Amino acid sequence: MANKATEIMAENIKLYLNKNGKTPANLIADLGIKRSTVYNWLNGVSYPRIDKIELLADYFGITKADLVEDKAETNKKSTSNDEPVDLDKALSEEGMAMFDGQPLSEEYKRALLAMLNTMKDNGK
Repeated sequence: MANKATEIMAENIKLYLNKNGKTPANLIADLGIKRSTVYNWLNGVSYPRIDKIELLADYFGITKADLVEDKAETNKKSTSNDEPVDLDKALSEEGMAMFDGQPLSEEYKRALLAMLNTMKDNGK
């Protein structure tokens, strides 16, 4: 990643895509932005121009500050690693679920939940 600002922007775009149940393909189609541009943002290769930051903020229903500020630091402070995660709830509800820094699609979340339920049933 080029620098801290592009890294923060990349993570925040991923965060808000996931929170809104969107994929990079949705962003490309809905906003008419080039595929390479979106993936450069997501990979921290480039930083959106201010007009694109405004467009993204409007798309997600957030402020421009929400995109440029370090949400990871805020999330680290508000989420303790000692708290268990309810995977059934996390995979059943729409919203944030990520693996390897990428948002999981609803299809993958359902498949993971089915696999965990099968493992649980076989363990009885």
